[in-house]
Amino acid sequence: MSPLPPEQHLDERALNHARADFVRISAAQTAGDALAQVQRERPAGRIVYFYVVDDEGRLQGVVPTRRLLLSPPDTPVKDIMVRDVVTLPADATVFDACELFIMHRFLALPIVDHDRRMLGAIDVELYTDEISDLARREESEDVFQIIGVRLAEVRGRSIPVVFRQRFPWLLCNIGGGLACALLGGVFQSVLAKVVALALFIPVVLALAESVSIQTLTLTLQSQHGLRFGWREFARRVLHEAPVGLLLGLASGLLVASVAGLWQQRLDVAGTILASMALSVATAALFGLLVPAVLGAFRRDPKVASGPIVLALTDTATLCYYLGLATWWLG
Repeated sequence: MSPLPPEQHLDERALNHARADFVRISAAQTAGDALAQVQRERPAGRIVYFYVVDDEGRLQGVVPTRRLLLSPPDTPVKDIMVRDVVTLPADATVFDACELFIMHRFLALPIVDHDRRMLGAIDVELYTDEISDLARREESEDVFQIIGVRLAEVRGRSIPVVFRQRFPWLLCNIGGGLACALLGGVFQSVLAKVVALALFIPVVLALAESVSIQTLTLTLQSQHGLRFGWREFARRVLHEAPVGLLLGLASGLLVASVAGLWQQRLDVAGTILASMALSVATAALFGLLVPAVLGAFRRDPKVASGPIVLALTDTATLCYYLGLATWWLG
């Protein structure tokens, strides 16, 4: 197999560089049967993982070599295989493969079609040079993508092209800002009555935005290369919602304490505490929901999620804050 081309070919299909001589075993076998099969077949190249496939070649799981060698011979393969397998789709690029190697530290990755039939396996050794370069670029690339700009789309392009790539996503922020301005107008009476509320709007918004971007970043890292599924999304919601609520309560208590001591108004402090708890919990859910929805519709969540999440978070936060203030403070 020829080595990978230089960096400018990172957009090539990873399947072009995959091995077809990966080791296939069956879930119905025992560990002893699987080892005996490998000894008979004597596959070329090194063996990193044993890929468990059914009669039609669909990937069911992966067995690390060490686990198979150390298991008793009568142990069923289905009991020792890893079922939740990180895979690459057939149209994945070399760039996609490098990102997964960096993220998961695997030694090899299987490539499957839309029916999970295994098409090949790629070895981490093929991507040493590319991974070294990508690791240096990873932080800046993620920052650009989260704010709505894919680095590869703007590097070396003309000014009009860069403008067209970046401006549409700013419309999300503009829309969110105008929505917040309209909300301020709707609740103008309570702001005029309790001027202290306006003093804490920046910190309430900044905290909710920070939590939404934190959750968004973790979501994008965890779902990269994996198929979208509502069951997995529900599991993450059940985990992230309590975390967001606790973050909101802890931060709200701190800010509300400062507000209460400074302004000598417990009603303002209570409004800040309740609104921050709700807004931060909602911001965490937006950080999960937006990339999940984009992924379900086969859109790139890295490019679009950031501006959308921030616009939704700002609008919801002001609704909570000023709505609670109107209800509580009259």
